Amino acid sequence: MTERRYRDAYGIPHLHADDHASLAFAQGRVTALDRAWQIEVERHRSQGTSTSFLGAEAVAWDTFARRARLDDTARRCHAALDPATAQWVGRYVDGVNAALAAGAARAPEFAATGLRPGRWQPWTPLALWLTHHVLFAGFGTKLWRDHVARRLGPQATGLFAVDSHVTSGSNGWLLAAERTATGAALIAGDPHRFIEAPGIYQQIRLACPEYDVLGFAVPGIPGIPHFGHAGEVAWAITNAMADYQDGYAERLRRQGDRVEAYGPDGWRPAHRHVETIEVAGAEPVEVEVIETERGPLVSGGPDDDPALTVSLRYPPRVLGELGFGVLPALLRARTVGDVDAALDGWVEPVNVVLAADTAGGLLHRVAGRVPRRHPDNGLRVVPGWEASHAWQGWHPMPKAPVDQVAVMANDRGVAAAFGVEFAPPYRADRIRQLLDTAGDWRAEQLAAVHTDTYLAAAGPLLELLAATDGLGPAAAGLRERLLAWDRRMAADSVDAASFADLRAAVTRRLATHPALAALVEPPAYPEVFRPWLALLPRVGYALVPLLHADLPEVDRADLLRAALAEVAAAADTRRWGERHRLVPWQALPDPAAPPGPQLSGDHDCVLATSSVPGVTDLCLRGPAARYVWDLAERADSRWVVPLGATGAGPHRDDQLPLWVRGDLIQATCDWDRLTEEHDD
Repeated sequence: MTERRYRDAYGIPHLHADDHASLAFAQGRVTALDRAWQIEVERHRSQGTSTSFLGAEAVAWDTFARRARLDDTARRCHAALDPATAQWVGRYVDGVNAALAAGAARAPEFAATGLRPGRWQPWTPLALWLTHHVLFAGFGTKLWRDHVARRLGPQATGLFAVDSHVTSGSNGWLLAAERTATGAALIAGDPHRFIEAPGIYQQIRLACPEYDVLGFAVPGIPGIPHFGHAGEVAWAITNAMADYQDGYAERLRRQGDRVEAYGPDGWRPAHRHVETIEVAGAEPVEVEVIETERGPLVSGGPDDDPALTVSLRYPPRVLGELGFGVLPALLRARTVGDVDAALDGWVEPVNVVLAADTAGGLLHRVAGRVPRRHPDNGLRVVPGWEASHAWQGWHPMPKAPVDQVAVMANDRGVAAAFGVEFAPPYRADRIRQLLDTAGDWRAEQLAAVHTDTYLAAAGPLLELLAATDGLGPAAAGLRERLLAWDRRMAADSVDAASFADLRAAVTRRLATHPALAALVEPPAYPEVFRPWLALLPRVGYALVPLLHADLPEVDRADLLRAALAEVAAAADTRRWGERHRLVPWQALPDPAAPPGPQLSGDHDCVLATSSVPGVTDLCLRGPAARYVWDLAERADSRWVVPLGATGAGPHRDDQLPLWVRGDLIQATCDWDRLTEEHDD
């Protein structure tokens, strides 16, 4: 068995092995060497044990992980794997275990927290996948809509309905051979997520006699699930914004040590047990884990407010299946047909997929599992005791033809039938507009699309501004300046910063208006759901629809006048980038860390560097990777991540300046141009 590990100038690992199983071992091994701290944090998060070294701040997540039964679901899904996939995942885990101690010695966070690397189990990669995606489908938004309906009445449920969500921002596009200079397809894009340090995407190359694939892995997960180039075929995804998880209101009662839940068939026994969370520096926390026939309880309990007692139903828990058999099939894909057939087994998250091959094949489809059920299930928490809200099988996954260009940007499109709220069309429309400016695109030109900062979403607010009268001199001057602004959220633009200030001022004033006063206090759902339940961000993202909503108490013109006067009086001349700085999420944050780099973009630009209007201008979410896959010549493909290839050492953040500028690294595919790495 021979495994060889090479690196390019940015420390990106290129792995070569004699066979498929040995390559999985090598991938696990290099991941443990490069990302030991990151993957151990995620392993503990999947088990609900991260409080043992991160302390009380992690209790909320660990409690959710225990109650949602993430680790138990991963065990079930692993037990259902076909033998070949189970063996492949097992070899990856063997590789992680073989190198975890060495990787931990390179990562200073282990010494800082006193954490010792543990032992991975065969199902650990599946548990990590669940941890990353269990709240990807907007479950928290259903809790929010219920809150709005309870406080303002059922007629207000759609008040904040807007094609927007804090998880949107991903882009992807495919140019068929007719639209490129080489006569072969190009696929490009940028997944949008919380920017983490280390990053969620691991650049890697996996080669053995069966295949040779370049792409982005997820640390702790074998294979290349979402973005890959196998030479003859390449693929990429965005979040489909599908609704495939449900919240059920539960009626519970205790019968001695047992718990019963009221369902369509009356009172039925619920699973119940108690777990203990060890907390660094504090007393242990006991968690009562309850699961009804609908799913595990994630809020409330038999002794709590029935209005806040909710179970979560999600496909991997229902099916005992996570779709990991897709991962080795993707590595072996040679054609669009191979990718298409593999993705028929995909489960979660539900994605929109683009793929192309060197024979001219093109693919645009949805992949995943979306249950058939009552339409109300997608809008709110539904009664667990009503049979009409039960799941009734699964929707078939649609495909769309590709007519030279296909774009995916979390917007309504091929997945429209499966969602409730999508990203607004601004990014998708802008990408199409930019791609229509040429018919002979090359890989190196597409960075200009990635980094476009035009904010079409500013238009509706500026139109309201144009009709606002009765302004003082300073406010009138600000209005005229904003109306003349080029609508580009460039880091060096004072006007972009002034627009953000105005948007924030309007947001804050509307959020504190008596018309919305009943929503100020969030409902007492567990802390992990608070990002979905805070009024100010909700207003910020739904600002324009709210300004046009039927809220008779709100004088829109007065609100805009006051906001203009406030911003004009502040006379802030700082540029957008001085406030719009990158703040990566870290499991062990450094309070002494200097401010991050200045960024261009905004949440509805193609360059979707997201802040939270009315709350902060700092960027928490953005392009977690960028790529261009060239089907004419893989070596002309390009990629970049926000920080670097490793969690420590010289390649921890050496790609950050490139990412900030919008530059891409040309892929190195010639083994002779790589440096072989040895453990000694």
